[in-house]
Order: sequence, then structure tokens, then C-alpha cells
Amino acid sequence: MAGGDIENRGGGAKRYSNSINDSSGGSYISSSTYMIDDTEPQWTSWLVPVFVVANVAFFVVVMYVNNCPRHKLVGKCVARFLGRFSLEPLRENPLFGPSSSTLKKLGALEWTKVVINHQGWRLITCIWLHAGVIHLLANMLSLIFIGIRLEQQFGFVRIGILYLVSGFGGSVLSSLFIRNNISVGASGALFGLLGAMLSELITNWTIYTNKASALLTLVVIIVINLAIGILPHVDNFTHIGGFLTGFLLGFILLPRPQLGWLEHGNIPVRTGLKSKYKPHQYVLWVASIVLLVVGLAVALVVLFREEDGNEYCTWCHYLSCVPTSRWDCNQNN
Repeated sequence: MAGGDIENRGGGAKRYSNSINDSSGGSYISSSTYMIDDTEPQWTSWLVPVFVVANVAFFVVVMYVNNCPRHKLVGKCVARFLGRFSLEPLRENPLFGPSSSTLKKLGALEWTKVVINHQGWRLITCIWLHAGVIHLLANMLSLIFIGIRLEQQFGFVRIGILYLVSGFGGSVLSSLFIRNNISVGASGALFGLLGAMLSELITNWTIYTNKASALLTLVVIIVINLAIGILPHVDNFTHIGGFLTGFLLGFILLPRPQLGWLEHGNIPVRTGLKSKYKPHQYVLWVASIVLLVVGLAVALVVLFREEDGNEYCTWCHYLSCVPTSRWDCNQNN
């Protein structure tokens, strides 16, 4: 939003803004054009950079604790010149990172520890851990491209809530369906941002000037990113859970006032603008709150009753991995 071109037409303003969408699978750019008030505040993004720094700092701590030379022959560690920060052998971690045992120790998502050992805090801590340098780099670039633009538009409070709650929602869904593997990464939170971008487009539909193009582009990006999740060793349940949570939160946190509302005092009475938001925005707001609260509550009850989500949905495992002649999906469950 900041730095967008402005054309004054009839006393109003038209801003052209590029919306950048990404997930851990890569970055994608889509253009969307919309009308907004000149008086709508623009925020300075600081929370997203803090999140990026925090993720990098956590990774450094993880590598310090991992200390590859201590439990492996020095010759087997990658980048041995880094000393205790050297990486695990690529045969064990092709993403250039720590061992799975170190990730488990420091808060990775694992069904047994969350449910049986009552370590529910792992539903949050796993969001801040990454499996390797490649994993971290992909997610942080995505967070920068998506998050900074959203924070500039909607402020740090709403985007912070969106990021954290979406990450939590992704962790909950993952725990419901995956029991034998650990999961780490900010992908659930990032998919939440993507989901929020879609619901923001829908709830603020009337301010967009190229509606069909913006919607089609965003849907294609989301589908491609979710499709990547059906590959083995990718936790697509985290992606889906984060996306659905962010999608609902977008209706709750990101509706924009009707055009002209911020200058309500200068609008002639004949305009008939009596409400800050349109009726459909109120309907979506209420429905999303109900669905989000009920959905998370039911999911948590089922999870901590030690029930397996695959028993309720026998085909859902295909959402995370589709078996082919080239790979086996049994390791993903």
C-alpha cells in the first residue's frame, strides 16, 4: 500500500497495490486494484520483521543445542568450520539443519508428547522451529513478502493475532491426523495469511475494481501451494488448518469500512450511509466467529480425548500425501 500510485478522480482516490502471496513452497505475485479512502491510516511494519528475527534467533539456538560434532564423527557433519553450529549429514537432514531428536527436545509438534504427556505448549512452540536452513529461508522470505504488506494495511495487532492463531490452528489439525511424525515450521501461520487475503478480498468485494482477476489469481496461488503439500514428508494438514483458520479470521479482523465512512462528517445526507460496514460484512463476521470458536473447541476436545481424526475421515490422509509408484505415504501418518 505504501508507495502505491494515486490518481485523484472526482475528489476520491484510487490506489494500485500489488498483493504478494507465498507459502513455504515459494513466492508468487498477483496484482490487485482496489479503491480506498485517502484518510485510511497506513501502518509502519515492525512486527513482521520482529517475527523474522525471532525465527532466525530460534534456529541459531537450535543449532547451538544440536552440536553435531558432539554426537557424530566430525567428518560426517556438514559445514564443519561452523563448529558446534555445523549441520547434520544430508542423509539425515537434506534441509541443512539439526537432528530430529534436537527438534523434539526443543518443542517440535508430536502427538504423543502433546496428548499423552500433556505438553500442549508444543502446539505453539513448533511454529518457531524450522527443520533446516532451506526451510527457514523459504518461510521467512514468504513471511516478509506477505506479512509486511498486510501489516502496512491492517496494523500489527490484527496481523499478529492472525499469524499466531493460524499457526495454532494448523498445529491442532496436524495433531488430529498425524501421530507418527514430528512437525515444525511457520507454514501454518503463512497459509493463514493466504487464507486471510482471500477472505479479505471477499468481504471487501465492492472496493476492488478488477474483482475477477484478483480472485482468480489468488485462488490459483492457493491451490498450487496446497497441491505441493500432497508430496511426502510435507505436513499438509498444518497448511490446511492454518489456511482455514486464517480464512475465517480474515472475515473477523480485516473488513474495511464502506468508502467514505472515514469522512462521514463531510458526506451529504442524501448518500444514506448509516452503517460503517455493509450488511454482508456483518453476516460474515458473525458466522466466522461461530465457526472458528466451535471448530477449534471441537478439534481440541477430540484431540485431547486421544481420538484419531482418520477414524472420522477415512479419506483425509490423501490431503497430506497421495501415494504413487515413486513414494510411499505410510511414513506421513
